[in-house]
Amino acid sequence: MHSPPSVAFVGAALLSNLASGFSCRAPVPPLPTSSAFIRNSLSSSYPTNSLKKDIFQQRSKDVFSASYNSPLMVRGGGDGTALGASTATADATAGKDLNLTAGKVLASLWGSCGVVYILAKAIKRVVPIALEPFMKGEGVVPLTQVQLAAYIITCLWFAYVEGYKGFQLKFSPLVVARSFTLQPSSSPIHHLLLAPLYSMGLFHATKKRMIISWSVTTGVAVIVAAVKRMPYPWRNIVDAGVVCGLTWGSISILGGYIISLVTGIAPIDVDPALPEKKE
Repeated sequence: MHSPPSVAFVGAALLSNLASGFSCRAPVPPLPTSSAFIRNSLSSSYPTNSLKKDIFQQRSKDVFSASYNSPLMVRGGGDGTALGASTATADATAGKDLNLTAGKVLASLWGSCGVVYILAKAIKRVVPIALEPFMKGEGVVPLTQVQLAAYIITCLWFAYVEGYKGFQLKFSPLVVARSFTLQPSSSPIHHLLLAPLYSMGLFHATKKRMIISWSVTTGVAVIVAAVKRMPYPWRNIVDAGVVCGLTWGSISILGGYIISLVTGIAPIDVDPALPEKKE
């Protein structure tokens, strides 16, 4: 057992570690019994001014870093969230509380669901062509095994590349995030009337976003024109893949919108790509 002075020194050392936040992580050596223990304990209990300053600066950095990376910052609990948005409006919506009102809900509903409506109309037009090889009628030639395999592979490829990677990971969160930036009290009237096109980033967006949006739209139109010239059953096979991709995309937009509506939180880490405000 330790003598009473040794117990006092051990208690002083523990209090010193508690006061410094257990900042020293080195293994504790065995307690000596000589007078050197007394000198070391006294010196560790009374650090120099330089050591105090270093400890204070390090703890300040740790506290600031922990506060900045806290989930509360991402969910709107702080003013310093940096999510790459272009403007103050983007900072206020990307991953933060939406402060939903009836007008804002209606505007965002028209923006997101309007895009889904556009996709649904395209799906409705293409579905009969995609299902034509399986219809019973005059002039319908059944698919061969190779063509059936191509049909299935095309559907899976479009579902992954267009539906998952294109829509779910990129386009759908953008549509939802931009739709929630619409403010009936402050947004221009043409932004509200053309909310689906606004949510797609076809106007009132950064230059890069508009180039991407218009390039994709033009590219899709060119591909559609080319697919229409393909012979049976290859046009039907490609259209089947398009149906899978657009259906996945529509569901991802609806799912993302419902999640944001229920939680009151905009898609996290999604830049609405709004243009910089001109001062």
